[in-house]
Amino acid sequence: MTILDTIIERKKEEIAVSKSKISIQKLKDLEFYDRKTISLKDSINNRSGIIAEFKRKSPSKGIINNKAQPLETTSAYESFGASGISILTDHDFFGGSFEDILNVRNSIQIPILRKDFMIDEYQFYEAKSMGADVILLIASCLSPNQVQEFTKLSHDLGLEVLLEIHTEDELEHYNPEIDIVGINNRNLKDFKVDLQHSVQLKNQLPKNVLSVAESGIYSIEDFNYLKEKGFDGFLMGEYFMKNENPAEAFENFIKNM
Repeated sequence: MTILDTIIERKKEEIAVSKSKISIQKLKDLEFYDRKTISLKDSINNRSGIIAEFKRKSPSKGIINNKAQPLETTSAYESFGASGISILTDHDFFGGSFEDILNVRNSIQIPILRKDFMIDEYQFYEAKSMGADVILLIASCLSPNQVQEFTKLSHDLGLEVLLEIHTEDELEHYNPEIDIVGINNRNLKDFKVDLQHSVQLKNQLPKNVLSVAESGIYSIEDFNYLKEKGFDGFLMGEYFMKNENPAEAFENFIKNM
């Protein structure tokens, strides 16, 4: 069983518990459910293109930063030009929580990506109720039909969709309704990074698709290489979060772009 398999099994258990505690109808009554969402597509085109991530830990790296505070960090990301904020809501494997989005939503005026393993329609109503603007669909967790169904549901809720792929086979998960395609430079099964592989996948996408390079961007050289190869956006977390002051690391990176 891979790490991804283990995460999905645990996610199913979490969702069952959540459903037993609060119904979809009750989610619809929460504060942020009816708020107008912000477009990540527009923000990628109009700001730095960087989706800056708040992440405490990961299965491959362990603890990355358990001292940084969500509001302080994400507010600084916004002020220094981030196009969007990615916030992990998986607790067991990434140290995240719903509260990390809830606690910053009123203070952030750029789009928030709920980054989690989305496998059940219930989670999309959760995302809307906590104030997310965008959700992540991971192709390796879903069938092409599920991607299509979840994309429609997301759009019905006013949420944009970032589809994450890593293999050539996963290109089959793409459909024209997808808002953004993220290509993960890190293989979710063995966690190896290969930027050239990501470029090859990008070149097989339709020309007009907004593309985001995800993970494994460890230097300004990596960033510039991927930008030269035509990526529109860049989802970066560990590069900033591994620093004692992620906001300062982000500011310095922006100045060197």
